Amino acid sequence: MSSKLIHPPSMAASRGVISTRTGNAKVLLSFSNLTRKTVSFSDNSIRLRPMFVGNVKEQSSASATNEEEEEETTVSQIKNELYEALKGINRGIFGVKSDKKTEIESLVKLLECRNPTPEPTEELDKIGGCWKLIYSTITVLGSKRTKLGLRDFVSLGDLLQQIDIAQGKTVHVLKFDVRGLNLLDGEFRIVASFKIISKTSVEITYESSTIMPDQLMNIFRKNMNLLLGIFNPEGLFEISYLDEDLQVGRDGKGNVFVLERREIP
Repeated sequence: MSSKLIHPPSMAASRGVISTRTGNAKVLLSFSNLTRKTVSFSDNSIRLRPMFVGNVKEQSSASATNEEEEEETTVSQIKNELYEALKGINRGIFGVKSDKKTEIESLVKLLECRNPTPEPTEELDKIGGCWKLIYSTITVLGSKRTKLGLRDFVSLGDLLQQIDIAQGKTVHVLKFDVRGLNLLDGEFRIVASFKIISKTSVEITYESSTIMPDQLMNIFRKNMNLLLGIFNPEGLFEISYLDEDLQVGRDGKGNVFVLERREIP
């Protein structure tokens, strides 16, 4: 009985391809039949080296440390850039240029992304005290500014927010200087109460308001509703950033407020 060795068909006849590479442990077999359907097999072998894994761990640890240092530095830098951007705009009350407004709001959003107090209403000791408004998107423009005398003889001074946590009260104080009345100063006080409605927000309810001294009241008497309409803090207020000396908040209308901690006068 004889044996016969059968050779595979020639490359040209079978339209097949056999490729072997032992150097990189890769084998590719491809055969095409008469219907031109192709079947391919590919084998790629990867060897993991222990020293490679160790390098990954070392890099991850170093990367985490760098990110923490970068975040801490970045918050400080953002605040410095924000203070610089707020110079010379009088808290934005009489409007700012669109590019400046965009710059300020971009910095505010960067701070909000790095909020160290994500649940501020559960840390009320950080909220209580006196805060000074250094920026707001609420503006007094055109006829409103003229009616309130803020264009000519009345100058708007500090805007303060005094928060009494124990009483659940806020007192907003607007300082005024009036030329020609020999007044050292005058003020508009708005008293409101607040209640916590979430871990980040409070509901503010207007209670009363007064203007002192009487001469200043006579100036604003006809426009009290206008004055309240602009500066009354009533409604939802969400604290979006809070640290030891800076607070950022947004009201129910989307207005932005940036406040800096001050000693109680």
